[in-house]
Amino acid sequence: MAQPLKGREIHLKSRPKGEPTPEIFELVEAAVPEPTEGQVLVRNHFMSVDPYMRGRMNDTKSYVPPFKLGEVLDGGSVGQVVRSRSPDLKEGDFVVGGTGGWREYAVAPAKHYQKVDPSVGPLSAYLGVLGMPGMTAYVGLLDIGKPAAGETVFVSGAAGAVGGVVGELARLKGARVVGSVGSDAKAKHLREQLKFDDAINYKSGPVAESLAKACPEGIDVYFDNVGGDHLEAALGLMKNHGRIVLCGAISQYNATSPTPGPRNLMLAVGKRLTLQGFIVSDHGNRRADFLRDMGGWLREGKVSDVNTIVDGLDKAPDAFIGLMRGDNTGKMLVRLVKES
Repeated sequence: MAQPLKGREIHLKSRPKGEPTPEIFELVEAAVPEPTEGQVLVRNHFMSVDPYMRGRMNDTKSYVPPFKLGEVLDGGSVGQVVRSRSPDLKEGDFVVGGTGGWREYAVAPAKHYQKVDPSVGPLSAYLGVLGMPGMTAYVGLLDIGKPAAGETVFVSGAAGAVGGVVGELARLKGARVVGSVGSDAKAKHLREQLKFDDAINYKSGPVAESLAKACPEGIDVYFDNVGGDHLEAALGLMKNHGRIVLCGAISQYNATSPTPGPRNLMLAVGKRLTLQGFIVSDHGNRRADFLRDMGGWLREGKVSDVNTIVDGLDKAPDAFIGLMRGDNTGKMLVRLVKES
């Protein structure tokens, strides 16, 4: 009789207070259930770690439910169907899903997965430029920011999975692109690899001063991944009728007490600004357009597939902690299958 399949997974052992530490995670070996009718068993090749997961570690109400203590965390993953009890997916298909991560094997309804084509881009890209971060950049910039040729677009967190793609898309639209990052090496990456027009290292001086030098004629579109002092600095430089795309505020995710809002928010009134927050999961109707456009741009070399890859499920907590410190350039991924 065949031995039941077992796989490792990461559980949330306790909730973080401030910055997450390795002690809040637990590596567990668990039996993998057989798929039932309508389900598939997927062997994960890559799993995603994302900034939004920090909020889910708190026991607070948000747009996604919090992680439960003593249970496996979940998140984006891409892998291969090992067993199928669904007519929609067959064994051998490569799939991407939003809840199968933080484990080596996942069993879920087939409807929770979408089939992917490895010939369009590497499997890892379906968690990055062809995945949720890429679609976040696509919807946020093109549908909400709506940059025009000749306008100035400022992106914070510009060396991350979302920010880097935002900058490349803005460049495709003929905009002047400025990014903010946390090191000189990342600033060089923006200028040389991603072809940003300028980049600032926010650790080298006050953000407002550095940004004013980089954007002497002001800002038309600000894509905000950081919040805090970056949002305040951008408000001061926005042109009349500018657009601010509110995607994230990573500078505040580890805060243990309420953080102050921008002191100059009243500028939004006088400048007649539009500030709009969004959640990419609300825009599923744009997925087909996104995959068509981004897949084409990736093949043509107009957008980049930039990743920081950590090997092994046991290293997933370190990858997440590093992500929150800004250790990554591009998408932070954990590789679970060596040959991927």
